[in-house]
Amino acid sequence: MSRKRTLSDETKISGTDKTLIDFWNWGFSDLLSNSLRGIFAEFLIGGALDCLNQSRIEWDAYDLIYRGKKIEVKSAAYVQSWHTDTFSKISFNIGAKREYSYTTRKYSTEIRRHADVYIFCLLKEQDIDTLDPLNVSHWEFYIVPTKILDERFPSQKTISLSSLSKIAKPVRYDEIKPKIDEII
Repeated sequence: MSRKRTLSDETKISGTDKTLIDFWNWGFSDLLSNSLRGIFAEFLIGGALDCLNQSRIEWDAYDLIYRGKKIEVKSAAYVQSWHTDTFSKISFNIGAKREYSYTTRKYSTEIRRHADVYIFCLLKEQDIDTLDPLNVSHWEFYIVPTKILDERFPSQKTISLSSLSKIAKPVRYDEIKPKIDEII
């Protein structure tokens, strides 16, 4: 039996005067934090591909399924939610990993990249005064078939933006679906 259920912003938290939107606003409003930015990037890609038909599964071997293809979404940003004097150096995790089975509750023995396509999402805006993760024009997206990563970077765990730029050109949000359709 699944413990997941569909929740709404007005779902009451039993025994309190709070609703789920109170919790979401309190805990999940900083889209510049690394973990939330990554989940938000997955949501953006799922929206662009119209494949948000099931809830997100934490620690899955890939993030989305579109037209039968497994999509891995990675994100990075120059500006972080913590204060720094310099912009972050952009790199993305592309390391191979074991796949976890929620049915058997065990990891596979095979270590590999499990997705068919990677989409690298860069929150590119560097002006902290205008930076808005909710504005898709502040993002750019790099789409790479996994077979290219496997051929060019077989054992590499991360890829820099400069290396990524040699194998893919950035696309805008409205170009994601046509580019993926072209690739697959």
